[in-house]
Amino acid sequence: DVLGATRLSLNEEHFYTTIHNVIDYFSAAGENDLLIAETRIIKQGNQFINAQCDIWNAGKTRLIAIGTANLFKTQRPMKRVVVTGLGTVNPLGKDVNSFWRNAINGKSSGGKITRFDASQFRTQIACEIKDFDAAKYLDRNEIKRSDLFTQYALYSAAQAMQDSGLDISSLDPFDIGVIWGVGQGGMETFETEVENYVKGNYIPRFSPFFVPRLIVNMASGMISMKYGLQGINYTTVSACATSNTAIMDAFNYIRLGKAKVFVTGGSEAPITPASVGGFSAMKAMSVRNNDPLRASRPLDKDRDGFVMGEGAGALILEEYEHAKNRGAKIYAELAGAAMTADAYHMTSPHPQGVGAAKSMELALAEAQINISELDYLNLHGTSTPVGDTSELNAVDKIFKGSKRLHVSSTKSMTGHLLGAAGAIEAIIAIQSINHNIVPATINIENLDPAIPVGIQVVVNEALHKNVTTAMSNAFGFGGHNSTVIFKRI
Repeated sequence: DVLGATRLSLNEEHFYTTIHNVIDYFSAAGENDLLIAETRIIKQGNQFINAQCDIWNAGKTRLIAIGTANLFKTQRPMKRVVVTGLGTVNPLGKDVNSFWRNAINGKSSGGKITRFDASQFRTQIACEIKDFDAAKYLDRNEIKRSDLFTQYALYSAAQAMQDSGLDISSLDPFDIGVIWGVGQGGMETFETEVENYVKGNYIPRFSPFFVPRLIVNMASGMISMKYGLQGINYTTVSACATSNTAIMDAFNYIRLGKAKVFVTGGSEAPITPASVGGFSAMKAMSVRNNDPLRASRPLDKDRDGFVMGEGAGALILEEYEHAKNRGAKIYAELAGAAMTADAYHMTSPHPQGVGAAKSMELALAEAQINISELDYLNLHGTSTPVGDTSELNAVDKIFKGSKRLHVSSTKSMTGHLLGAAGAIEAIIAIQSINHNIVPATINIENLDPAIPVGIQVVVNEALHKNVTTAMSNAFGFGGHNSTVIFKRI
């Protein structure tokens, strides 16, 4: 267990003095045979930036002392960040309430692909959004100028803005930013334009909206234009980790005092011939074509790949004092966020989950939450044989022996939304805190016997328990690992 952390403003000499003080403190408390395992000093030129020292006792309990240099004459404390608005459109629901209701009831959204003729494809199933009506939140020009992934972004952001109760007219527009996550971008637009080019005997008759509809940053751009938000604005791309990347960036900007409010989250519209065909060629997707409702089965012994989903999730992040002063409804505090890289393989995670474990460890440290205090972990859990095993190895490294933690993967119900996965799963984590319910991993017929002993998987039926802290993981091709942690406020 991480027994304690001391965060100090100091220089390098003071850091080493502090280490000895920490050792003396724990020795006086009965901790003997202390060993300094590793000390890391970070400098910028000759300027001391920060340092961390790992101290271990004979029982292999790690104690941490952390020092941070005071680079300013007056050091500003980090701001607290809270969630004040939520919105979503995904295969389980076109708003947060229906999404949450279907998630805790264990509903599957899998089915045969209807978006195009998939009869010749290796994988012929997906989790599609049925009867999507963009006009509910978008005007005619927004629909005309936007690819489906941007329409999903605008749709979910509109819900979140409405839910937050923000009065934009009373705020400085430069204090409100948009950071959005997208993995692939305008696949539908790209494929349609290229198909028309080929069918038209290669005569270039491209739409003037081809490029704007295609590029990933148009999601954040269109959200800002809809509401006149003139603060920090960009779109992140880190494959299936990208929503968490966006959330983490927004979190850090608010903490540093560079913005008061962010619209953040992610969207994806990947159910297209090229996207489905590409993932099928990699043999990453399930081929349970005759049983689509039960095809997505994370943690099951017989899982055979993920089922593709689509949609978006939006969160309004707000500086705590700002939210409190305007009497906002606060869902939860975003307490910690972290990212690491595997530096291992283009598409496969590290078998032992080294990078994933470090991401969770760093997020816990930032949130100042002990491993014994975490109630729920929404796994990345895509239903691929290699991916699920890697993540569970990482969970075992960090949480081994925890009696409090329960884990599940809601991708068993939604499918894998790729770049939007982290956003809708952050919403699940937040709602678990607000409702004291942990959604289940459905479709488990034979729990994988390789799951490390002690990991408590919520199987097939939701679990009612007190949830004060919840973590959500999102990992992506390229070795991207990301973790966010929410807690009750």
